[in-house]
Amino acid sequence: MRKSFKKLTVCGKNLKLLKKQTKSSTALVEGKLSKNLKKILKKIVAKDAHEQLAVADAKLGGVIKEKLNLSCIHSPMVTELMRGIRSQIEGLIAGLPSREMAAMCLGLAHSLSRYKLKFSPDKVDTMIIQAISLLDDLDKELNNYIMRCREWYGWHFPELGKIITDNLTYCKCVRKVGDRSNFASSDVSDILPEEIEEDVKAAAEISMGTEVSEEDINNIIHLCDQVIEISEYRTQLYDYLKNRMMAIAPNLTVMVGELVGARLIAHAGSLLNLAKHPASTVQLLGAEKALFRALKTKRDTPKFGLIYHASLVGQSNTKNKGKISRMLAAKTALTIRYDALGENTSAEMGAENRLKVETRLRLLEERGIRRISGTGKALAKTDKYQNKSEVKVFDPSGDSTLPVVSKKRKIQEVDEQDTEVAVKAKKFKAEMKEGTAVEDGEPVKKKKKKKDKEKQAEEEMVLSEELPTSPIIENTEKKKKKKKKMKDEGED
Repeated sequence: MRKSFKKLTVCGKNLKLLKKQTKSSTALVEGKLSKNLKKILKKIVAKDAHEQLAVADAKLGGVIKEKLNLSCIHSPMVTELMRGIRSQIEGLIAGLPSREMAAMCLGLAHSLSRYKLKFSPDKVDTMIIQAISLLDDLDKELNNYIMRCREWYGWHFPELGKIITDNLTYCKCVRKVGDRSNFASSDVSDILPEEIEEDVKAAAEISMGTEVSEEDINNIIHLCDQVIEISEYRTQLYDYLKNRMMAIAPNLTVMVGELVGARLIAHAGSLLNLAKHPASTVQLLGAEKALFRALKTKRDTPKFGLIYHASLVGQSNTKNKGKISRMLAAKTALTIRYDALGENTSAEMGAENRLKVETRLRLLEERGIRRISGTGKALAKTDKYQNKSEVKVFDPSGDSTLPVVSKKRKIQEVDEQDTEVAVKAKKFKAEMKEGTAVEDGEPVKKKKKKKDKEKQAEEEMVLSEELPTSPIIENTEKKKKKKKKMKDEGED
């Protein structure tokens, strides 16, 4: 019993020492002076210390100099000296066993790590992740419930669904009235305006719906109660999410809105994980399937993911959505890092970046109006409109892509030329028959016909066969015949 009591007392003393150490260590981490350190330093000041005090933290040295008027030094040599002291602490401090020293170091390390991991309850991003996922689930359930309610009550009063388009007012109206026969006697002015109320009452009198029992109406009313309760809880949850987002990530909320910012955080897992992503990843968060499908099929990659639902991207034209989403993602990445790692909780940075994106969007939309030449900053000058009564006629020559001929021949000129050519040809034929045709100032001889040439050749062949001739004469005659043939062919 005595041994166990001694162990307990030792443990109690160690715990007290650990608490004191953790308090002093947390004060040192924050750059503040603890009570024990003040007492020690005051003793040094009382002894009129004239040398400089080596400090491992420059911030702490500044505080000591302000409060106690001690000159402090912080340099790489001081950090090396502190490292040597930490490594040889067991030999420098006498009267402490090694086990207790190891236990004290372990306890101090745990307490310091708890302090570093400790953050305010407002900075809990897991609450945002759960809230946005619950909000999406509520939207799905609400849509299913409302569709079921409209279809169920539509068998009894189908005309009501076309008159009342809002889902919440439809459910409130059904819950208050119940059977369609009660519309004539009931007052629904607190739910519906007067015009719609008159239309509903008129449609209830001539409705084509079927009759239902009271039990069916009670079940429909119970379903309407569920829809109204869930919608009210949804509005409450949205307000809670908005407040949380403004507390945790105010700059991100200003840039892209509460819902888009919360979905980005939920998709990344935490605000710190989202801060590690580059701007290109922030731009495509939520479109991973489309991205990998495009890379696999070698097609165009997507230009935006969850950031598409931001108000700035929605305001831009379809042509400029890619540019605006890229610029918005770059500015959003900066705001995320500022919210996750910065100490300031103001939303000034987000407002400045949003203003830059809005000005860029305005410039892109006005690019068609501005002049292309010059600096491009001045707007194009437009003349005042004046109403003119002149009627302009369409010029069809501008539609033709063929080269324009300056002098076009008329049909009559072409006909006259054809007739002149025909007359000249007739005169030439008549002159040829008479043998008086003239070309280039010289008379043209009449050409012999081929038939006459063939007859002469046959007669000469017959004569040559009848007359006996020597081989020398035959050779000379053959040469003469060849020469005549060549001349005749040349004349032809």
